[in-house]
Amino acid sequence: MTTAPRPRFSIRIGLADAPEHDGPYEGVPDHLLVPLQNWVEEALNYGGGVPEIETARRLCLRLRMPPKGGHRHGREYLVPLMEATGVDLLDVVDGLLGQKLLPWRKDVLSAMLDDAGSAYRINEARNGLEEKVTPAVRDAVRQTIADAAGASSAGSAADHLATAWQAAYGRGPDPVRAYSEAIKAVEGAAHAVIQPNNAKATLGTMLGELKNARHKFTVTIDSPGDDAVLSAEAMMRTLWTGQTSRHGSQTGTVPETLEAARAGVHLAATLVQWFISGAVNRTS
Repeated sequence: MTTAPRPRFSIRIGLADAPEHDGPYEGVPDHLLVPLQNWVEEALNYGGGVPEIETARRLCLRLRMPPKGGHRHGREYLVPLMEATGVDLLDVVDGLLGQKLLPWRKDVLSAMLDDAGSAYRINEARNGLEEKVTPAVRDAVRQTIADAAGASSAGSAADHLATAWQAAYGRGPDPVRAYSEAIKAVEGAAHAVIQPNNAKATLGTMLGELKNARHKFTVTIDSPGDDAVLSAEAMMRTLWTGQTSRHGSQTGTVPETLEAARAGVHLAATLVQWFISGAVNRTS
């Protein structure tokens, strides 16, 4: 389970507002450059340990990085790796992860990427980098937000989905808020379709409407003869029942994990797109 870092002190006491856009950062942002270069230097055991000259030489060859002139005894291969910037630096880090590194060095890098709000993380095999969210998925969510903003029937769905995305993937993630905003986004997009005459409609009341009057709705993705709305209803119910912090109880409130919140945001993005595109329709 990923633990979400707490917001900055100035934000917690109300002296500053949370940044509207604060990650995930693609490439190597300025605040991550030096820490990442230092990690490369330490991973190569240079400056306190024995330099991994052969590792550096092979990595330079594989990445087509020429040695830096004026150096000898293998340092000509260390320097270009330690001074790399931008996408070259990401390639160097990825290449070093494929080498035999001490596990704690990878742990340090993993925490660094998370703290910096990087768009990248160490993969499950721990032998390279991967994107936290693939570009296609990220772009699809952004397009859904833009489409919802242009759909008058979607209400405030765009604002809620954008807030949910930032709370799930920005610096200082807030899983509880991300999940709550994801539900609000679906409520905004689905309201005009499912319960247009209920000013106090919630995702819960909409699920009740779907359950009691499925014959009034169609979903374009379903084949003829099927209970058409079941697919949309199932996704909505999963999102609704998955919110563990909605109500208190004698056993205590359990906040959503970051993984659950991110999954909820992606599920909400799909539902918002379905409703604003007309994939879910009311027939009567």
